[in-house]
Amino acid sequence: MSVHLSIGQAYAWSVFKPPLESAMHLSGTESALPFQLGIVMLGLSAAFGGTLVERNGPRWAMTVALVCFSSGFLLSALGAATGQFWLIVFGYGFVGGIGLGIGYISPVSTLIKWFPDRPGMATGIAIMGFGGGALIASPWSAQMLESFGADSSGIALAFLVHGLAYAVFMSLGVLLVRVPRTEGAPKAGVPAPLEGVQVSARSAVRTPQFWCLWLVLCMNVTAGIGILEKAAPMITDFFKDSGTPVSISAAAGFVALLSAANMAGRIGWSSASDLVGRKNVYRLYLGVGAVMYLLIARFGDSSKPLFIGCALVILSFYGGGFATVPAYLKDLFGTYQVGAIHGRLLTAWSTAGVLGPLIVNRVADSQEAAGKHGQDLYGLSFTIMIGLLVVGFVANELIRPVHARHHIPAPREATDDAAADRRQSA
Repeated sequence: MSVHLSIGQAYAWSVFKPPLESAMHLSGTESALPFQLGIVMLGLSAAFGGTLVERNGPRWAMTVALVCFSSGFLLSALGAATGQFWLIVFGYGFVGGIGLGIGYISPVSTLIKWFPDRPGMATGIAIMGFGGGALIASPWSAQMLESFGADSSGIALAFLVHGLAYAVFMSLGVLLVRVPRTEGAPKAGVPAPLEGVQVSARSAVRTPQFWCLWLVLCMNVTAGIGILEKAAPMITDFFKDSGTPVSISAAAGFVALLSAANMAGRIGWSSASDLVGRKNVYRLYLGVGAVMYLLIARFGDSSKPLFIGCALVILSFYGGGFATVPAYLKDLFGTYQVGAIHGRLLTAWSTAGVLGPLIVNRVADSQEAAGKHGQDLYGLSFTIMIGLLVVGFVANELIRPVHARHHIPAPREATDDAAADRRQSA
C-alpha cells in the first residue's frame, strides 16, 4: 500500500497540465507526453522486469521503484526550473515510469502466495493504493501550486517536494514487506500455492487466452484513462458555458473523486470477482462502461450529477479491471509465474496509455481548431471509446480454459518424473 499510494500519483497528472501549458506554452497533447511516456514505461518495465521481480523478490523491486520514481520527480523539478520540458518528459515519463512498472508488480505474486483462497481481494487491497494515490496527490498538488505559484519555479518546487516525500513514504514498504514461508502443509480448505493448472510465462504468451485478456485490459484501460488523464480540463470545458462553471479547485476535487472511485473499484469489484467469477465482472466493466460513455456523450453537459456519476462508474470499472486481472491470470495460468505473466500483460497498459490520452487530446485539439467548444470537443472521442469497449467485450467472451498442452507438471509429479528418469538411467 505504501508503494502503490505513492506511485498512484500518476493519476493526478491532470492537475499539472494547465500550469505547464501556461508556463511553457504547451498544447494539451504536448502536456500529456510525460504521463503517456510514464504509462508506456510502466508496461515495458513490468514486462521486462517481471521475471526479475519473481527472482529477486518484492523488497528488491520496491527499492528499484523508490529510486526511479523519486529520481524522476527530481529530474522533472530541474526541467521545470530551467524551462526544459524535454527533461520533464524524460524524468517523469522515462525514469519515473520505470519506477511505476517495477513498483506496480512488486506485490502481486507475493499477495497471491499469502492469500491463495482470495486472490481477487488480496491483490485488490494493494492495487487499491495505486488507484487512491491521486486522492492524496491531487489536492496536495493543487495546494502546493497555489502556495508556490503556478509558474515554472512553483511547479519545480512542487516536483521537488513530491520526490522527497514519496522517497520517505515508499521506504516503509521496503522495510515492511515479507514473503510467506512455504514449509508445512496448507490449512484445510485453503489451496496450496501451486495447486491446479500451472503455465509458465513463456508458454502463457503463446496462448490465445493471454492475447484475448491483453485486448480486454487494453480496451478497458483506454476507456478509463481517456477521462482520467484530462479530467480537470474536461469537466471545466463541459460546463464552461453553463450558469455554474467549474473552478480550478472544484476541478481538482473532481480528480480526487475519480481517484476515490478508482480506489473503491479496485477493492470492491475485485472482491466481487471472487464470488461471481472474473468473466462476469469484466462483462460488467465493458458493457455498462459503454452505456456510461453514451450517457455522458448525449446528456453530460446538461447535468453535473449525471456527468460526475457516469465518470465515477467508469473509473470504478477502470480500477476494478486492474485489480481483477491478476486473479484472472491466476485462474487461467496458475500461480507458478503469475508475476512475470502479469508484467507481460501490462504492455496492454502501455498501449492504452498512448491510445487513451492521444484520442481524447488530439480530437479535442482538432475540434478546438475547428472553432468548437464545450462538450463538442469530446463527442467524437467518446464515440470511439464506446467502440473500443465493445471490442473488449467480445474478446472477453472468447476466453476459454488454457489447453492442457501448455500446462507444466505439478511439482510432485515433476519430482517423481525426474526420480524415475534417474532410476532408469542407473
